[in-house]
Amino acid sequence: MRKYIYILLLCSGFIVNAQNCNNTLSGKVIDLHDNSVLPGATLIIVGLEKFSESDIDGKYTFSNLCEGTYTIQVSHANCSTQAFKVKISGKVERNFKLEHHLEELNAITLNAAIFGSKTKTNFEQKITEKQLDRFSNSSLGDILNTMSGVSSLNTGNAVVKPIINGVHSSRVVVMNNGVRMEDQEWGAEHAPSVDVNTIGNITLIKGAGALKYSGDAVGGIIITEASKIPVKDTIYGKTIMAAATNGRGGLLTSTITKSYQNGWYGSLQGSIKRYGDYEAPDYILSNTGIFERNIAARIGLNRFDYGVEAYYSFFRNEIGILRASHIGGASDQIRAINSGVPLIIRDFTYEIDAPKQDVTHHLFKIRGFKNVKNLGKLTLQYDFQQNKRLEFDVRRGDDDKASLDLVLNSHTIRLDLDTKNTDLFNFKTGLMTQYQKNVANPNTGVRRLIPDYERVQFGVYGVADVSINENWLVEFGGRFDYIHTDAQKFYRTSFWEDRNYDQLFPDIVVEEFGNQILTNPKLSFSNISVTAGTRYSFNDTYKLFVNYSLASRAPNPSELFSEGLHHSASRIELGDLRFNSEIAHKVSLTLQKQGTVFGFSINPYINFINDFMIIEPTEIQQTIRGNFQVWEYRQTNARLLGLDIDASLTFTKNLSFSHQFSLVKGYDRTLDLPLIDMPPVNTTNGLVYQNANFKNLRIEVQSEYTFRQNEFPDNNFEVFIPETNTQEFVDLSTSPDAYHLLHLNSSADFKLSEKSILNVGVSVSNIFNTNYRNYLNRLRYYADDLGRNFSINLKINY
Repeated sequence: MRKYIYILLLCSGFIVNAQNCNNTLSGKVIDLHDNSVLPGATLIIVGLEKFSESDIDGKYTFSNLCEGTYTIQVSHANCSTQAFKVKISGKVERNFKLEHHLEELNAITLNAAIFGSKTKTNFEQKITEKQLDRFSNSSLGDILNTMSGVSSLNTGNAVVKPIINGVHSSRVVVMNNGVRMEDQEWGAEHAPSVDVNTIGNITLIKGAGALKYSGDAVGGIIITEASKIPVKDTIYGKTIMAAATNGRGGLLTSTITKSYQNGWYGSLQGSIKRYGDYEAPDYILSNTGIFERNIAARIGLNRFDYGVEAYYSFFRNEIGILRASHIGGASDQIRAINSGVPLIIRDFTYEIDAPKQDVTHHLFKIRGFKNVKNLGKLTLQYDFQQNKRLEFDVRRGDDDKASLDLVLNSHTIRLDLDTKNTDLFNFKTGLMTQYQKNVANPNTGVRRLIPDYERVQFGVYGVADVSINENWLVEFGGRFDYIHTDAQKFYRTSFWEDRNYDQLFPDIVVEEFGNQILTNPKLSFSNISVTAGTRYSFNDTYKLFVNYSLASRAPNPSELFSEGLHHSASRIELGDLRFNSEIAHKVSLTLQKQGTVFGFSINPYINFINDFMIIEPTEIQQTIRGNFQVWEYRQTNARLLGLDIDASLTFTKNLSFSHQFSLVKGYDRTLDLPLIDMPPVNTTNGLVYQNANFKNLRIEVQSEYTFRQNEFPDNNFEVFIPETNTQEFVDLSTSPDAYHLLHLNSSADFKLSEKSILNVGVSVSNIFNTNYRNYLNRLRYYADDLGRNFSINLKINY
């Protein structure tokens, strides 16, 4: 018997040794709904001591597998863990799809540079929900300021407009939940009409490489997306309450979400924010309060191969403009600029008087998608926006009418196809059409800054990426946009003739009315945009990204038609009907090192912009409403050269260090002069202690140093003062001194119940109450920036 058992065991051994165990399993971990890759997923073969983790492209690999059927367990920090049966024989490729959503009760988030989410060869940075919650009391511009290469053009403290790699306004596109924001973004003091508490994550793309969204994003694209909702029976929500000492106000926002296993879901969010006058270290900044209220709702059906969603948001923001920036005669204007303190300082109040802005924005979207077999994912979207902008000037008597009253209605239809052909080749294409109508109320008693106009746009794009091999990917694409504007514009006869328009555009004159001329400009622009780039992985640690983009941007209404006082900007603005499209050629290179202890990304870039449209101060002009600076648009050829650096170093499990550095130099190649409003060099360093085992405690000390801007054009001039019959020198160019600010942020979690967690955050900004003036704050001529601010943030997940 023993002999037979020995022979049986020997034969079994031969059978096992003969079995083929050189099989492999590979593929990607991707999102169930939009097919985006999920890096950092853990895959385990149940019953074997084998596991893998998806890389930055979502790819995983198992090798040396024997033939047979295995159970693969796939988990991700933002997904429900799932198990899949896979039969292994030979070289098997299998993609695993997970229901990707943020676990509302215990979100795990990172602030990191990522690649390959929206584009394949562009530098992308992401801010996720955990960090956004810490900024619930801030603006979109304040949040983006935490990223390298991003600064802001401020009008006081409440109007914060993002600057990406040195450019802003119409050169920066904001995609809000799949909708391109149309909110009179041409204005330097027109901040994005977005409530940050409706956002689940933010992706920043520097440059015009994401042609799906736009071809005119000379600076970059900001993509905000709502939180993903799980396909399961659940109800959850969160409430955030915040209060701050500077401005003596606070915020209340709350979100509730209900979803079902059959794919239906709904969500409702609302917020209200109120602040009084803010304060510099030594005085009150009179008339700088804000009153913001917002509501958003969405309902939809999400299935594996089809889905539909309707979304509506209401945004209203009333913003006070520093009272000391609107003053009387020329001597007062010069005295205000040369004074160390504002000429008007009043007691603290919550009242918001003129000058002020009152902005209301409605957004409605309906979107549906269908996964078509052998074709790809087809998406159709219609959206409507209405932006109503009121700007109030200081008027004599009891006249409380708005001096600027604009209503912009936008209708847009988008059709996109994502073929997802193979793992080696992907192709995206689509088209869009848009109709806009702007109405400027003629009953304000003030010359209209922007005229009535109708604008039609049509665009089509195609983008493809090809994997040459496992380490090398190439991306290329193109886009064409046609824009036609039909305006009704009154010109002063003197201005019309000074610009020589009577010789250049005699055919657009409709009728003459004394000292005014009614015209009907009809302008068309055909723009081509291109992107081409490559990504190469040297190994699991180092990656290189190279991208070239050509962006074409048609002049916006302000650049073409402005002729009058821009009240909330406290200046007279003059456009030019002769402008051509702006053409930008940008080359960027990024070297990234990923590591658990040390990581970095280095991103140099150069941007040549032909027919660059720039606005600069030229003089001070007396009007019946007072003296105002005159800013005039012109076109030139520009060059922007810059460098962005991000680095992180982990000392221990609980202690880490982060570093950011941004430099951009802008030059007028035509006049061989520096460009105005270029961000000064700045660096930010942070030391973070975090202990997940003790109330998830997080403490960060942050150092922010902004250098003095030493390169700026000479836009100074002299002004005649009638009272003294003299010429006075006005310095509008010289930049403020460098400054150093320290900030402290901390937070901790407290469990209230099995399903509820209270997060308490305490922060102090400008700890030492430093006096400083930001070169990019347009009201720096009249007052210091904000002083010390203590704030508390309470968030309850339930």
